[in-house]
Amino acid sequence: MENERPYCCQRGVEASLEIIVGKWKPIILLHLLHGGTRRFGELKRLLPDITQKMLTTQLRELEAQDIIERKVYAVVPPKVEYSITEYGRSLYHLLQGMHEWGEAHLEHMARKNLSIIEK
Repeated sequence: MENERPYCCQRGVEASLEIIVGKWKPIILLHLLHGGTRRFGELKRLLPDITQKMLTTQLRELEAQDIIERKVYAVVPPKVEYSITEYGRSLYHLLQGMHEWGEAHLEHMARKNLSIIEK
């Protein structure tokens, strides 16, 4: 029975990572979670190092997984807005935990590097 446990855990972790893996998806999600609905251009300005193609790809993947919603307005020029879905909001605690752990890790590594320098 114990041998089955890692597989069960692995399956869930793999499913989670499929959604949030990569440099940009968690950042996009944080902007939508904390900043609300955003237009494509706003997201591009918030992420100046991302290419337009990469942003489009990441948004499409998140939309396909029902994490974000894309709303197109029938105006000229076209207006498209992205927002987090109710289902996507369930990622809040996961992303918050990643943020907290990441901050703690940066502090840990800074202390470790300082202690190496002091030796």
